[in-house]
Amino acid sequence: MAIGEFGGAVKQPAVSGTTLSAPLYWIYEMAHAALNPSRAMADASRLFFKNPMNPAAHTSMGKSMAAGFELFERATRRYAKPEWRLPHALVSGMRVPVHINPVWERPFCRLLHFERAFEHPPRRPQPKLVVVAPMSGHYATLLRGTVEAFLPTHDVYVTDWADAKMVPLTEGRFGLDDYVDYLISIFHRMGGDCHVLAVCQPAVPVAMAIARMEQMEDPFVPKSMILMGGPIDTRESPTAVNQLAVERGAEFFRRNVITNVPWPHPGAMREVYPGFLQLNGFMTMNLDRHLIAHADLFRHLIQGDGDSAEKHREFYDEYLAVMDLDAAFYLETVEKVFVTHALPKGEMTHRGQPVRLEAIRNVALMTVEGEKDDISGVGQTFAAHRLCTNVPEDKRAHWLQPGVGHYGVFNGSRFRAEIAPRISDFILSQELPRRTEGTSEGATVTTLRPRLVTT
Repeated sequence: MAIGEFGGAVKQPAVSGTTLSAPLYWIYEMAHAALNPSRAMADASRLFFKNPMNPAAHTSMGKSMAAGFELFERATRRYAKPEWRLPHALVSGMRVPVHINPVWERPFCRLLHFERAFEHPPRRPQPKLVVVAPMSGHYATLLRGTVEAFLPTHDVYVTDWADAKMVPLTEGRFGLDDYVDYLISIFHRMGGDCHVLAVCQPAVPVAMAIARMEQMEDPFVPKSMILMGGPIDTRESPTAVNQLAVERGAEFFRRNVITNVPWPHPGAMREVYPGFLQLNGFMTMNLDRHLIAHADLFRHLIQGDGDSAEKHREFYDEYLAVMDLDAAFYLETVEKVFVTHALPKGEMTHRGQPVRLEAIRNVALMTVEGEKDDISGVGQTFAAHRLCTNVPEDKRAHWLQPGVGHYGVFNGSRFRAEIAPRISDFILSQELPRRTEGTSEGATVTTLRPRLVTT
């Protein structure tokens, strides 16, 4: 999740002028359309060479032809938004149906509720957890594994960000201030009875939203915020991604990666950082790994290893499905988070008002980092503890997960086995009320909420 993973609105003009890359999106669309006949022919040829009634399908040449045609079709396909594919959750040893319903909506985002249809409510408390997905080019479904890990123990909500090319120009621009406004509105919708989990890029706007609410003494602040692999202070252990932003500056990205959405998309003429450019950045960061993966798919298809081929398809169906980001949000995040480091320097503002992280005092704070994270270096998320000076010690926790990179912070076997349980324990510790006990002298002793001890 490279530079583009930066990660009630005041509407402003969504087009601020022509950029040098303005025709780029139109060229991409024309190239994609030009490939449609070849893609259709490749798909038909694949079916021909896989048909068991075709004698060639049982030969090495026939299998190689079918595999080659499938690779061509997949390489030139436009991948649609994936489905959540979470029909059930295992809660207290019982399989419970899950219904996904939008409970809050704005032009650029919906809040989805993963409602579990219990016959009998579980005995264990089920705290409400708002998972703020990154607006980073991938859809919120990238967090399918994250959501699945928390469904057995939490009442889960997820921010489902919209593809900017699908939002009409009349809805105005979407900047960092709008992102914070959306989060504050969501927390109001939850009535303060929730915990918030920010995965990667949203760590900054989530911290901003909670700080602004605390500054205004808003009673609907969440009970806790968990920041995972987020760029709170990118001066700590700077990665290649951070250094690129500093060296080039926001103006370089405006000139080279911002373009206008072409007709006939609903958001035609909106300035965006297009998903196909973001995907190009993702792929080139680990190009050798992706080339090897596709070579392995070719081999698995020839060998008839259906399980391995299906795992490849599932991963890349998700990974290659990308969406556009509004240019205002992208450029403001590059400038304020990665270039000027406005938040850790105390210079960040929201709607012209200063954002003071030291104002946070009623919200518990947990940070999670990956030892091998090459996007958000070790220490960048932990910096939140240094900035949130007034969070009580018994409401803080930090976990550095050994042996995982950026993706492993919120997905995979180590996340399920080691990270998710610690987050659940931390959330539950903030749900427990303070207990007051009488003494023989008539005085009282207050037992504090348990503190999560980490190493």
